[in-house]
Amino acid sequence: MELYNTLSHKVEEFVPHTPGKVKLYTCGPTVYHYAHIGNLRSYIMEDVLEKYLRYAGYQVDRVMNITDVGHLASDADTGEDKMLSGAKREHKTVMQIAQFYTDAFFADCEKLHIRKPDTVVPATSRVPDFIEMVETLLGKGYAYEAGGNVYFDTSKLDNYYVFGNQTGEDLAVGVRDSVEEDGNKRNKTDFVLWFTKSKFDDQELKWDSPWGLGYPGWHIECSAISVKELGEYLDIHCGGIDNAFPHHTNEIAQSEAYLGHPWCKYWFHVLHLNDARGKMSKSKGGFLTVSLLEEKGYNPLVYRMFCLQSHYRKPLTFSFESLDNAAQAYQRLAQRIGGLSKEGEPDLSAAKPYQEKFKEALGSDLNTSLGLTVVYDVLKAELSDATKRYLMADFDQVLDLGLLEAGEQAMRPQGAEVPQELAEKIEGLIAKRAEARKAKDWAAADAIRDELTAMGVVMKDTANGVEWHLQA
Repeated sequence: MELYNTLSHKVEEFVPHTPGKVKLYTCGPTVYHYAHIGNLRSYIMEDVLEKYLRYAGYQVDRVMNITDVGHLASDADTGEDKMLSGAKREHKTVMQIAQFYTDAFFADCEKLHIRKPDTVVPATSRVPDFIEMVETLLGKGYAYEAGGNVYFDTSKLDNYYVFGNQTGEDLAVGVRDSVEEDGNKRNKTDFVLWFTKSKFDDQELKWDSPWGLGYPGWHIECSAISVKELGEYLDIHCGGIDNAFPHHTNEIAQSEAYLGHPWCKYWFHVLHLNDARGKMSKSKGGFLTVSLLEEKGYNPLVYRMFCLQSHYRKPLTFSFESLDNAAQAYQRLAQRIGGLSKEGEPDLSAAKPYQEKFKEALGSDLNTSLGLTVVYDVLKAELSDATKRYLMADFDQVLDLGLLEAGEQAMRPQGAEVPQELAEKIEGLIAKRAEARKAKDWAAADAIRDELTAMGVVMKDTANGVEWHLQA
């Protein structure tokens, strides 16, 4: 396999530390709000990476953290704690917020066929590990105490900006909200390892530490959890491109200072999902979630397919028109697969060249769009239906679009005959809903859909328009 490494800015041959085994770490969500579909693009592509590695024969051990403390409004350690902000917004405790949005995140992952990692670690469960790492960094001279907090001293490093293309003026890259100057820092790029009550007296979650009552900085969490769960050598670290600086930069600094040797070989970053306003962000308000897409009539797997149609290292622009195109492509694909006969046995020798093409596509820096092309090539090829169905199931180990299930659904009868008067009323409402969606009047479209649902109408958007039937 070849994979683009953000650390080297090159596509490299993937060679894990231990032959046949991959240690994979994923930066998990900060569970103060729902994940928006931009966040979930990263998790979809990381999911495809993991499933391809397994498909290619590797044994994968994947760890994800859950950030339920320590992530401030700015990635550069300023502003209010995001978890505390969520608790205030909803008049709940921080742990109630954390549990609710952790459950919501994994519910979205299930809808999108994102495999839950082998090990999921809430940050609040590992505070002693964070304290031990901070103590070691202080003992080695890489950290200092100031104003009641503990900071990592970036001046001790030969090269802090390990991903390149940054200068001391680029710290604002990690800033998303208002910034206050931290006078405790010796250097502008220093970052907090441990906060104390001296700065955050209203913080709900606090732990005893050698430096006073307080809580960990965000960056220390991933380093300590990864080292504890996966050992001193990590193969692949995943995340969105906005994590590269400062979060992943800080992870490398503190991890390698703590360990005394290089830590992670490959860094896998997924680029942003943009909309008409730019990068999708919670701070802009009105962000799109999986549940909102479902309310508008979209199958979550259509969004997964939309993401797979583009390369993970290219920014992806979202619009409902483009999602409609993906929905039509998904439905056409389902119909073609659904029309395949279930009789006979697959010809494995005839299937092998297509499996090799698929491996070549995904093994070339996870080229999912080319992988989808191989799917269509199979359906057009002179192969038996049994062989085509076999290959659809085989490829879906990686793509995980529910291809065979969607094919069966597309072929199911759509219910009993409906009286003409009722059918005309339903068709009229469906036409009005289509007009509302075209005009981007989502409130009106949703209201019409609710009315149809109340009538027992089940709808599906297809390339030939809306298919519907009454519930039995």
